[in-house]
Amino acid sequence: MTAMAPARAEPDLSFLLDHTSHVLRTRMAAALAEIGLTARMHCVLVHALEEERTQIQLAEIGDMDKTTMVVTVDALEKAGLAERRPSGTDRRARIVAVTEKGAQVAKRSQEIVDGVHRAALDALPADEREALLRALSRLVSDHLATPAEAPQAARRARQRAK
Repeated sequence: MTAMAPARAEPDLSFLLDHTSHVLRTRMAAALAEIGLTARMHCVLVHALEEERTQIQLAEIGDMDKTTMVVTVDALEKAGLAERRPSGTDRRARIVAVTEKGAQVAKRSQEIVDGVHRAALDALPADEREALLRALSRLVSDHLATPAEAPQAARRARQRAK
């Protein structure tokens, strides 16, 4: 005898969001790999270009632990895309400075990221695309803005900078 699974009362929102997020991340990874970058490298380059930021600040923006951040910046330095420099405002701090070559790569990687996002959204009719973006933006800024406390931490997706 087999047990009957309980009937779903609601659509499986977790599956829908997880699956689309996973596929989007794999497409992003494949597209960025064509120019030798990872999504983390792209994130660091773009946010380091916005203003002077330390590794710790960039790690927070990219939701990376210290070890991952060090490995990411090491890879950017090795590729000649960024370098660690003393801060202009706090001589105790070191910032991640993007090189001229890094700025060019960041421009190209942002075009790639925008293209991956555009392709995903273009799969929907315009009215559905706009409704999806409005609904997700509302969830992210309101009901699903803050993770719940749980006995076992759930794996967290990369956070977008505000």
